[in-house]
Amino acid sequence: MKFWYVFSLTLTFLEAALLGYIGFARSDLLLEKIPVHWDIRMNPDAWTDREHFCWYLLAAPGLMLFMVALMAVLPWLSPKNFEIDRFAGVFGFVMTALVVFFGYLGALTLWAGLEENPPHWGQCFVAGFYALFALMGSVLGKVQRNFFMGIRTPWTLANETVWTRTHRVAAWLWVSAGLAGGVLVLCGAPFWAGLILLGAAAFAPVLYSLILYKSMQSEGKL
Repeated sequence: MKFWYVFSLTLTFLEAALLGYIGFARSDLLLEKIPVHWDIRMNPDAWTDREHFCWYLLAAPGLMLFMVALMAVLPWLSPKNFEIDRFAGVFGFVMTALVVFFGYLGALTLWAGLEENPPHWGQCFVAGFYALFALMGSVLGKVQRNFFMGIRTPWTLANETVWTRTHRVAAWLWVSAGLAGGVLVLCGAPFWAGLILLGAAAFAPVLYSLILYKSMQSEGKL
């Protein structure tokens, strides 16, 4: 996991340096009126001026640094028999994916501050969520029982088989939903359509874990 930690930390400092430089030293490059919030149709509905925009730029590096800190702390916090160290490589990959995701959002924020009405900005923003979902889903089946990552329901934490089978199902659903959502974005589908898809993919494994646990319980396999 050391590689992922060093990579994430390096990326965080590079992002902070770039956005901090633009926001504080070269604010003259920014638009005078910059959007900082968008509605459900990805139309801007709140703005700020260039003097205050620097604080919005620092939000992404702040979240990236928080993810890096969690990457260092959570393995130490893990109790016996639920250690993150058993799947350290996967854990590092997922946390790095989150760091990259927040870095990507920071880049989009900067883009909105540099160019008025950047083309396909809304599609790029939404596509980032689908890409993150698919990336996490691609390794979800390798996550072992722990208290910080994965589908952590009372039923998956109570039984190894329920955990394993639930995460295999969730992995397939998350990758499928992420890829399908990306296609929807490219086809111009509304933001809420993809949001429903991701919500269903996130909730279905929870319900599956309950049904599987109760089925195994009734069959005397627990």
